[in-house]
Amino acid sequence: MTVIPAEWSPHRAMWVGWPSHGELWEENLEPAQAEVEALVRALAGPGREQVRLLVGKAEALDDARARFADVANVEVVDGRFGDIWLRDTGPIFDANGVAHAFEFNGWGGKYELEHDDTVALQIAAHARAALTPHAFILEGGAVDHDGAGTILTTRQCVLNSNRNADWENEADAEAALSTSLGAGRVVWLNDGLFNDHTDGHVDNLARFVAPGVVACPVAWGRKDPNADAYDHAAAILAGEVDNLGNKLRVLRIPSPGLVVDEDEKVIPASHMNFLIANGAVIVPTYGDETAARLACEALATVITDRQIIPLPSLAILSGGGSFHCITQQEPA
Repeated sequence: MTVIPAEWSPHRAMWVGWPSHGELWEENLEPAQAEVEALVRALAGPGREQVRLLVGKAEALDDARARFADVANVEVVDGRFGDIWLRDTGPIFDANGVAHAFEFNGWGGKYELEHDDTVALQIAAHARAALTPHAFILEGGAVDHDGAGTILTTRQCVLNSNRNADWENEADAEAALSTSLGAGRVVWLNDGLFNDHTDGHVDNLARFVAPGVVACPVAWGRKDPNADAYDHAAAILAGEVDNLGNKLRVLRIPSPGLVVDEDEKVIPASHMNFLIANGAVIVPTYGDETAARLACEALATVITDRQIIPLPSLAILSGGGSFHCITQQEPA
């Protein structure tokens, strides 16, 4: 039976995408590289992760190798990708080390880049993992796992006609998630964050942080554009049970509040895009130190066996995601 471990289970390695394409990142390339470097160094700390840094362009290899020459736990891997969002383009590993690969269509046809549809194969090959392909579209950021057969997801994304147009209802999706990822119970939320080009990935909205415990934001500031979405998700979660029949406990965590780009357009900043690693939880921050501190303090009430580390992620967010989006774990 396929079982996807919870993210807090021990990892053999953590894959991280390295910003490699100047034509995509433009003036944010170097700032994004600096933020990813800080993430990698935090992950590779003593007793934490073996980091496998996937570089997507030959011209970026020398710089990546030079940056991490002093870090023993970082392996720079020569690969090819359209961009760094390995959570969505890479495989999902099960408890037996099998890499499950899904079809990828650029988040519903929005951003179809060369090589993104081969990332899962590249990672599985380098990890020397058996590969199981699945003939439907799914991004890893669209699902979250508790390690006991419960999956969190959103209707906005997984039931979107721009993914699997032949899925007529929740039952069709649940059957596919059961066969591929061992889902015994799917907890359905509705809409994700405002202006999220992923069509509402759940890893920006709600995450398992312990058995039976789901973190979900609470609005920070009066102008939080996602206040209603947060409260609606929390209300659904409070009435749900997991695959073992246990009632879910909801942990509300302050959001970053209103975050806009240089054109004053709302961007989908979320503390939920944290990464649970061996020995640490890396929490993305977006300039509001008080909101970030309170989010970390809330997580620390449940995650007591790891260091909670806040790190800036505004430049990475300019590309559309954050720490969880650019990583994928290999279970031990």
